[in-house]
Amino acid sequence: MKTLLICCAILLLNLISDATAAESELQIGKFSTGSLDGWKVQTIWNSRKTSYSFVPKNGNKALMGKSSDSASGLINKIEIDPKQYPIIKWSWKIDHTVKKGNERTKEGHDFAARLYVVFSRGFFFRTRAIEYVWGNVMHKGETVRSPYSNNVVMIAVDAGEETAGQWISHKRNYYEDYRAAFGEEAPKVGAIAIMTDSDNTHENAVGYYGDISLLAVVKNEESKTKEPKTREAAPKEQPHKDNHLKETEPKGQPNNNQPVTLPVPPAPAQSLP
Repeated sequence: MKTLLICCAILLLNLISDATAAESELQIGKFSTGSLDGWKVQTIWNSRKTSYSFVPKNGNKALMGKSSDSASGLINKIEIDPKQYPIIKWSWKIDHTVKKGNERTKEGHDFAARLYVVFSRGFFFRTRAIEYVWGNVMHKGETVRSPYSNNVVMIAVDAGEETAGQWISHKRNYYEDYRAAFGEEAPKVGAIAIMTDSDNTHENAVGYYGDISLLAVVKNEESKTKEPKTREAAPKEQPHKDNHLKETEPKGQPNNNQPVTLPVPPAPAQSLP
């Protein structure tokens, strides 16, 4: 009888542990299973679409973005309290950087891989984003404002060709990154987005994306999620090429979300579906 009670207690503890683990991590992108549930195509007006498809990865799958003088992404509309789930976790790799890419100029503003955390701030034009990028000319750990929008801050978590072709995993405390970038408390997260693009440089780019999830903060681990970053003075606001973004549902995927756009200055009325 005592043995049975002990076994039952162990089983109960395991169930509680599993439930706690489930609550501490929110799966946003389940790309390893070949699923795009919740994700929509985010196109740029008059630009060709980047091709997104699944490829094998260690017995599972990964999402490949393949751009040929094109620019479109995938976006997942969510509503998350950044204080409750302040850490974003993902993995990615690239074949190579964009040769003519230069994050500081509009003409060179293309990336083989980038990940947005989009923050809602009421009116559309006040929306902000932290954009994690694989830098072309930026140094790893460097932070700069987008040449298109003062509301977008780019952080190069990887850079250059040294680790191109390798899968790199990241955990970032985007809540703290937002506070450091904008000097205020982070509002609710409104969306997560990814994009591989090369429309400005008219080149080819290939990026691969693994699963994406949001994590609850764990004491004594928070400091490990922070990576070096520097501050740069914000340039004057300029029109963003994403002014003409519109959304469509990925082929074969259900439409569960309302239209969401990346944070840019006010877009023309005809730019949204």
